[in-house]
Amino acid sequence: MSEGQTSVPNGSDLSDTDTTLVVVTGVSGGGRSTVARALENVGYYVVDNLPQALMLDMAELAMKAGGAARRTAMVLDVRSRAFSTDLVGAIRELKERGFAPWVVFVDADDEVLIRRFESVRRSHPLQGEGRLADGIAVERGLLEGARDQADVIVDTSHLNVNQLRRRIEELFGAEDARRLRVTVVSFGFKYGVPPDADFVCDARFLPNPYWVPELREHTGQTEAVSSYVLGQEGAEAFVATYTDLINATTAGFEREGKRYLTVAVGCTGGKHRSVAIAEELAARLGRTVIAAHTQHRDLGRE
Repeated sequence: MSEGQTSVPNGSDLSDTDTTLVVVTGVSGGGRSTVARALENVGYYVVDNLPQALMLDMAELAMKAGGAARRTAMVLDVRSRAFSTDLVGAIRELKERGFAPWVVFVDADDEVLIRRFESVRRSHPLQGEGRLADGIAVERGLLEGARDQADVIVDTSHLNVNQLRRRIEELFGAEDARRLRVTVVSFGFKYGVPPDADFVCDARFLPNPYWVPELREHTGQTEAVSSYVLGQEGAEAFVATYTDLINATTAGFEREGKRYLTVAVGCTGGKHRSVAIAEELAARLGRTVIAAHTQHRDLGRE
């Protein structure tokens, strides 16, 4: 089945409906509600707290309705107690009926989830009489299969609400959203490697602008720092090699159904080298792949 078509086993060609389905799930406190609002912002009809047993019915209704329902998102969480059924099986059934849903899994570190629940003085829906950590552990077990099936895993540990909203709008807002999209993330190794990275590039072999007094307070987004970093021996070959590598793999990723690629570029603190390299890499990729853009995870943390 081609990327732009939706069909069912009885032979009916539904390509004219051009229905796009998104299934959003993930851990409680991870940011599903923000994802849902962002999808609404870019024109999706969003159905929240939908039991898994109704996913196929909802998909068929969306396909038949067309119009405003041409782009439909189904948000699933444990509040409906729907995880007593098989989410992985429900997604498989959608695919067997000819639909090609995007599965978006929203995740975050346990420590971050605990802080979020404590900040709003809420209990976890599955903790019962136990601790927050117990509820999180139970939910992770229930969602393990769904996470493995996800097309997009969005780790929100280091994202605020606006950053998460922008990421979702960038991913789903364009008409070409079903093509592979690339996010180049700069980060600082001292803050940890982004857990959702498909490629990790280490820019620490380049001289650090931090030790140049007139550059120390600036970031890799400024012309002075960018010129300094990109002008160092090995920088051009580094960017060119990763550009070629990523370009060489994108067609294969698309054939395998992957729709979202994260390239992480790291330096010590995520302020100078990684930012400059990420901007240059995204610019070059943007000339050859769909919607390459940057996200600077640790900029401003120092």
